[in-house]
Parts: sequence; C-alpha cells; structure tokens
Amino acid sequence: MTLESHRSGVLYVVATPIGNLSDASPRALDTLKSVDLVACEDTRTTRTLLARHGIATRTIALHEHNERRASAGLVEALRAGKNVALVSDAGTPALSDPGAWLVREAHRAGIRVSPLPGPSAAAAAISVSGFAAPRFLFAGFLPATRAARRKALQALDLPWPVVFYEAPHRIADTLGDLAERFGPTRELTICRELTKKFEEVMRLPLGAAAGWLGERAERSQGEFVLVLEPGKERETRAVDEDAVLGVLLEAMSPSEAARLAAKITGTPKKLLYRKTLKS
Repeated sequence: MTLESHRSGVLYVVATPIGNLSDASPRALDTLKSVDLVACEDTRTTRTLLARHGIATRTIALHEHNERRASAGLVEALRAGKNVALVSDAGTPALSDPGAWLVREAHRAGIRVSPLPGPSAAAAAISVSGFAAPRFLFAGFLPATRAARRKALQALDLPWPVVFYEAPHRIADTLGDLAERFGPTRELTICRELTKKFEEVMRLPLGAAAGWLGERAERSQGEFVLVLEPGKERETRAVDEDAVLGVLLEAMSPSEAARLAAKITGTPKKLLYRKTLKS
C-alpha cells in the first residue's frame, strides 16, 4: 500500500433499503452519518432515508448522466482524505444502477473500497421464488424495444433461474414475450413492490401471468422483479459461445453482451469482449 493510500479516505459502497426504510442496517446508518459525502443516484430519494434517521451528511448526485464527471471530483475528495459513501436509490449500488465507474476509478487511484452489504432486490426475489438455485443468472433490465427484448430472450433458456428487473410500463409486454418464448407451462415468480406496503409475490405458469396482472389495475404499478423457472439441463451439448454472443449483441451493448455470454457459456468475459470488438 502506498503512502498516498494511507492518507486517502475510504469509499464505502452502501446497500440501502429497496422499499421499507426500516431495513437499513445499523452499520449502514452509522456509516452514512460519519462520512463526509454521500454520492447518490437521486439526492431527493436519499435525503428521505437520511431524514428518517436524523442524518445531515451532505449529498451529491451521481447518476447515469453525470457519473464520469462526478466521479472525478469524488476521487479528488477521497485523495484529500474525505470519506465517501456510495448509494443508489434502492438496493446495492452498481447492480443495474450507477456506481461501477466510481468504484473502478477509486481502485485505480489506490483508494480503499469497502462494501456494506445489505438489501438486494435480486437476492430477495430468488429467496422467495422457490426455485432451487445453486447458481442463477442476473440479467437485469431487458432491452426496452420489443424486437431487441425478444432477441435477448433467445439466449436465456438456461438450466438455472434467471432474474430480471422490469419497469411498470413494460411489464405486460415482457410477460407476453416470456410466455411466447418459453411456453405457457414454464413457471415464473413475480415479485411486485418488494418490502413495501403493497408487496405481492406470486408464482404461477407463464400462461397465467397476463391474467394475474390484469386482475387489478394497480398491479401495473410499482417495481417488478421476475424469476424465471430453470429450463431443462441440456445433454452434454457444448454451448456455442459465438452464437450466444451474436444473439445478445443484436439486443444490447458489447460490454453487457459479453457479461451475459460469460455467465451462460463459462468463457471469460474479457475474451468474449475482445470478440465483440472484432465483429
């Protein structure tokens, strides 16, 4: 460790509640209270949490539109000895949320990065899905357009659970595409508004998902986490990494395609990413 790293502050990556503010851990609250700055996706959302617990720490916005610019200033503050907490609106930062760039830059600057584990919508959904999960694939948000979403789903018929996040205005279309791709008998666990007042967790066949959603108008509101039942184990047939990568590249960025292809095929992400640059 360099002399500079001894003088530098610490970047704490802090998981925050995904809905119920009482889920904030004592350690997370102590950290948010003691640091010099809290870097957050939306200062209004984070201030609600801080105010609930009487915390007056200064907040600074770090979101998808300003992450690189804001990260430069935060790294300088860390180098100057300031301690910074990184949070997202809900759950664990950098999981389908901003933050990874700041963490990377802190590592590159020799600054200590320390995680404060806690709430995660993906982990919570897996825990109530009832699908055996010695491992699972976290696919995050599917592409917004229907054509791209269907392309992405082609590569996700896997022998382990697949976890998706989805926005309320796309949930009906996504349930329809899942049923069309995987058939009406494949099961899905729908988690709506996890840990919040109107939380619902329902496991049902894909053929019944649209009907469940349409039973009550309010079901089209809120945040969704979907857990798809594992498909059947394929018989000793090697997964064609080039084919998987090709399908995913039609629906998402090279970096994201390489990440998911690595999960599916077991091939290192760096090797797959290099392939995307050559294609």
